[in-house]
Amino acid sequence: MTAVAAALPEVRLAGECSPPHRTGATRRTARGKEDYLRRLRKIEGQVRGLQRMIEADTWCPDVVTQVASATRALQEVAVGLLSDHLRHCVSNAAGKSEADGDQMLAEVAGTIRQVVRL
Repeated sequence: MTAVAAALPEVRLAGECSPPHRTGATRRTARGKEDYLRRLRKIEGQVRGLQRMIEADTWCPDVVTQVASATRALQEVAVGLLSDHLRHCVSNAAGKSEADGDQMLAEVAGTIRQVVRL
């Protein structure tokens, strides 16, 4: 896969697609692997903060508010990954062949089913 921002990654079926290697992108474009890693590190810090809050016997509503914040941040990462997957991997597979496109769409539908069931 090239690092050229305008290029689409090659088709990778059955779970082989990864986030694009872009940085500095806006919310409406592919976020890039480094941005996802940065966001996840921030969420990791939030979770560690939650552990400290529990250890310090922080008032429960405050802890729950912070849990909701971390949950929302994880949901944003999931939506971004799914959006990038649709934009790059699924659209590229659909351009290659109908069968590849159908396989990728079925994979995305399965992922959405899992997320909705939470």
